[in-house]
Amino acid sequence: MRTLHLFPGQGDFELRVLRDWLATRSTARDLAAEVFAAVDRAAAEAGLPAIGPIALGTEPPDGRESVDGPPGAHQLALFGACLTVHRAAAASGRAPDRLLGVSFGEVGALTAAGVFELTDGARIAAEVGRLLPRDGGLTWIGAGEAAVREFLDEPDVAIACVNSRTECILAGPVPALERVAKLATAHGLPAVRVQVPFYAHHPALIPAAATLAAFVRDLPCHPPNLPVYSAAHLRTYQHPSAVPELLGECLTRPVRLPKALRLASGNRPAVLLEAGTGSALGRSARQVLPTATVLSLPDLGSTP
Repeated sequence: MRTLHLFPGQGDFELRVLRDWLATRSTARDLAAEVFAAVDRAAAEAGLPAIGPIALGTEPPDGRESVDGPPGAHQLALFGACLTVHRAAAASGRAPDRLLGVSFGEVGALTAAGVFELTDGARIAAEVGRLLPRDGGLTWIGAGEAAVREFLDEPDVAIACVNSRTECILAGPVPALERVAKLATAHGLPAVRVQVPFYAHHPALIPAAATLAAFVRDLPCHPPNLPVYSAAHLRTYQHPSAVPELLGECLTRPVRLPKALRLASGNRPAVLLEAGTGSALGRSARQVLPTATVLSLPDLGSTP
């Protein structure tokens, strides 16, 4: 049975979950220290405060405090947490056969596969945080893509993520998102703002995508040592020369998680581990792949 590590996006992340999980696991703490040392090298270069002492301290910020920090800090913390969980799971006998990057998680998945060195992956994470616009946001809608398109009539709002047949995430300016949420409610559909002050997977980010591609082009890219599936491109990353443009385009292309999960799993029973601190990605995976065994951080109880 295949084992996939799923690298999530930014909407479901709490450093305090990582703190509690690391508290009794010495090997995982050592791995976290290695990962966050690289994260802090990238943070220093980006003019950001050290992330490791905050993320691995006794009182890390909660999710709201994390995303409201300086651009790039939240992304570096999430990148570090995901690489820590991935490496700790692999060290405990749950090494993956394949990796799936979802939204921002594509940076972590590519780094886990050796396409980027750890510090370079962190540099890219910080750059993504710098490029994401902070004049808008994301809204979760409790409906599938077809149902959302029936009432979506805001040209500045895009379907950013299709999570499952019953969940979508919209991206755009806050006033337009508020109007869409009212329409959704009028149609009897739940609508909830995602607690991040930025947005992605939107056509307005075409210039940012070009900037990110240029940034990545200046870094060494290596062939992946594991298949890395992209939830935005619905394909694997293969030749290193194509990585910069493909990664940049993740800022503009929508994520289609059901198709990506079926592709990455071969539509066969598999073990899926959410390599982060949340469970939203795993919840969607259970809906899409009911025969899969889906694990999140609390399920790694035997990890040393």
